[in-house]
Amino acid sequence: MNNDNQTPWQQIDFTLLFFVFLLMCISTISIYSAQASLPGELKNFNFAGRQLTWYFIGAFVLSLTLVIDFDRFKQLSWYLYGFGVFLLILLAIMPEYIGSYQIAPVTNGAKSWFVLPGLGSVQPSEFMKIFLIITIASTSVSHHEKHQTKTIQTDLLLLSKIFGIAALPLLIVMAQPDLGTAMVFTAIVVSITLVSGVRWRLLSLLSLMGVAGIASFVFIFFKFPAFFKEYLLDDYQLARFYGWLAPEEYADAGYQATKAILAIGSGKLEGKGYSDGTVYFPEAHTDFIFAVIGEEFGFIGASVTISIFFLLVYRMIHTALESNESFGSYLCAGVIGMLTFQVFQNIGMTIRILPITGIPLPFVSYGGSALLTYMIAVGLVLNVRSRTKTYMFE
Repeated sequence: MNNDNQTPWQQIDFTLLFFVFLLMCISTISIYSAQASLPGELKNFNFAGRQLTWYFIGAFVLSLTLVIDFDRFKQLSWYLYGFGVFLLILLAIMPEYIGSYQIAPVTNGAKSWFVLPGLGSVQPSEFMKIFLIITIASTSVSHHEKHQTKTIQTDLLLLSKIFGIAALPLLIVMAQPDLGTAMVFTAIVVSITLVSGVRWRLLSLLSLMGVAGIASFVFIFFKFPAFFKEYLLDDYQLARFYGWLAPEEYADAGYQATKAILAIGSGKLEGKGYSDGTVYFPEAHTDFIFAVIGEEFGFIGASVTISIFFLLVYRMIHTALESNESFGSYLCAGVIGMLTFQVFQNIGMTIRILPITGIPLPFVSYGGSALLTYMIAVGLVLNVRSRTKTYMFE
């Protein structure tokens, strides 16, 4: 088949959009159901309606992302990167209050949001994820164009460029501190690095170094906890680890994890039914929305949700493999790494196989900044797909 004469709009991947639509339905239904169990004034706030509003805004932003040729993003990559870093630095130096108005609140020990009149909370690190994907992808392509002959030296140079790009926003986010977002940044770097053409011997060495680093982290955590408390993690972050490892002993820190696993377990196969959830836990409409799905729709509902995510990522992988340009494949790889890690981490922390990090479930958890980021990410993948040419005798 030859699609060379088709316009970009004729090549839109409506299957991918359909999966996003299904996740929108799951999100709206789950948030609306969870709202009844929220404490105080939160119960009267229309989170489901606000989420739908963000979806409509996201659809508009997705359309804008789609109509721009993705080569234009390559040209603008460093401007976008600089803008993202500027916002992160501005947030870091901004006082919590300007007069009587709260502009940069500290929530759960982290300073990660601007509060803007009429918009609510805006998290710059969410948009930095997209800027990071675009900049690393652009840099990788430029590197390969400049160094046509690959050697160990050129591979090391490329790795130094990728890690150098990620280092500044990563350090700023960790200083907020926001360990969850820092982990997502790392997932983006790893995913693009894996497809960037770097020799597998170097990647294997980096993998071994990563495993050794994680092993050292765990060893020091258990052997010298005072070191963590003094230099690496804040008290609330340490509490999350202890609450994950021993929720019965650390009841306060492990409260969310214990309640989430209780809610999912009580849902059994078919669930208790829509709006019939009886287990209360905080942040039900945001970080722990998967527990709401598991309790009210059971194993079947949870499995359907996970399957939709699997099909969404599979579709993106298909687009990455078919792309005619390396830049398009790298963009898709970054988006795939970002979404896959967040789904794995969120569901993992909800069922208590991973520590709580505050990472939302993509497209489903309530949150405007995060949802706009995911919609832009989908727009990038659709952009790549719509400009991919296939030929009968290719």
